[in-house]
Parts: sequence; structure tokens; C-alpha cells
Amino acid sequence: MKRILVIFISLLLLDACSKVPITGRSRLSAVPHEEIMPLVNQQYDSIVRVGKVLTNTSDGRKVVEVGRRISQAVESFLKTEGYDDLVEQFEWEFNLLESDQVNAWCMPGGKVAFYTGILPVTKDETGMAVVMGHEIAHAVASHSQERMSNGMAANFGLSLLSAAMGQNPTMTQQLFLQSVGIVGQFGMLKFSRNHELEADELGLLFMAMAGYDPREAPVFWERMAAAGGEAPPEFLSTHPGPDRRIERLNANMDKALEYYQQNK
Repeated sequence: MKRILVIFISLLLLDACSKVPITGRSRLSAVPHEEIMPLVNQQYDSIVRVGKVLTNTSDGRKVVEVGRRISQAVESFLKTEGYDDLVEQFEWEFNLLESDQVNAWCMPGGKVAFYTGILPVTKDETGMAVVMGHEIAHAVASHSQERMSNGMAANFGLSLLSAAMGQNPTMTQQLFLQSVGIVGQFGMLKFSRNHELEADELGLLFMAMAGYDPREAPVFWERMAAAGGEAPPEFLSTHPGPDRRIERLNANMDKALEYYQQNK
């Protein structure tokens, strides 16, 4: 009986797994998109509502334009690769919020926020594209859903999100906030080392697909590393150090340059 139960659970977990586009990494995706999006929309709207939104400024319009350009290029690529179902999940939204934090983040479905504190480091639209590609990569790779799926499996077994909300709404809400990285009014928790490096790799390719020079990505990370001195900015306070990130970016540069030459 125990063996049958193990096999049954293994089959359920296998059915709940999917692969990240391009990298091919297997991930647990047990939280349906249609169930998590109401939570996403509620939280994103609340952050935008209480923050000082500068999206209609010159810098804000640049953020929107860079986001639009990269998201369209990514959607076009994903469709050619047969990821039509994934593309249908995106509800892109890009906002610039006033904050001294050197940070940016993305929720499931493509809800992106830039803080004004990161603009001196991005310097121009190509620098914005490095950050935007990285954040869009988190959405494409479904990193938040993966983290929530892992949390759900650990706390509720294989229950659906709706069932978990009924069992323990407070814990489920906390799992969601942790999965998208929210710790405070504007604070974002770091993703894991693997998620960050995967977002770096995908983001490099995504900016190149949109016609932004990927060779500027390592330059941006050098600026980011220098921006905080001994105390790294929040956007850099993830497990991989800047040298490791730059090394990985350079290792994927030839592939990115192929996309760039095709789309510049």
C-alpha cells in the first residue's frame, strides 16, 4: 500500500512539473496560473496605489517602452517555440515608482516595477534593458509559481491553492508574499541563487532579441557592484556574487550576440 501511495504521489508530482523555456530546467508548477493571478493583481495594485507612481514622466515612459519592446520580442520568440499557452498568461504592466531603493522586481504574469533608485545605475535605455530582461525572465521562468509550489507541497501536500486558502488563509497568503518576494511595503526578498543566475541568462538573451546590445549587461553589473560600496544594493544582494554573474553572462554572450545581430 505504501509503495502504491509513493508511486501515486510521484505521478502527481511528475504531472505538475514543466520545463523552463531555453534552459530546459525542470520545475514544480503545481499552482495554476488562474488561481494565483487574483492574488497577484490585488498585491500589485495595492503597491502601485500607495506608492508615488512616476510612469508618466520621461523616465517612466522609457521604462514602459523598454518593457514593451522586450516583452513583445519574448512573446514572438516563445510563440515560434510552441509556448502559446505560456504567452497567453502574460498581462504585462510596467511602472516606475519613487523610491531610493536600488531595485526592480516582477510578479507572475508580468507585473513589473522599477524604483527610481536604480536609474542612476542603469544610466540609459540599454541599462534599463538589462534589468528589464532579467525581471521579465523571472516571469517567463515562473520562478514565483515554482517557489509557491514548493511551499505549498511542504505545507499542504498536493492541495490546490483554493483548498489551501480554505485550510489556512493566513499561511497561504504568507507563502504567496514570500514566493513573489514581498517583505514590506516596497521590499522584495531575494530569489535563490539558481533562479537569479537563470534570470541573468534568459534576460541576456531577451534583451538581445529586442535589439539591445547584450555586451552592455556585464558593464551594468560592474556598475551595480560599485554602486553600494561595501553594502551592495538590494538588487545585488542575492547569493551569486557580481564576479560569478559576469562570468556566466560572458559564457552566454556568443548565443546572445546571435540574437542581437538578427534583431538590431
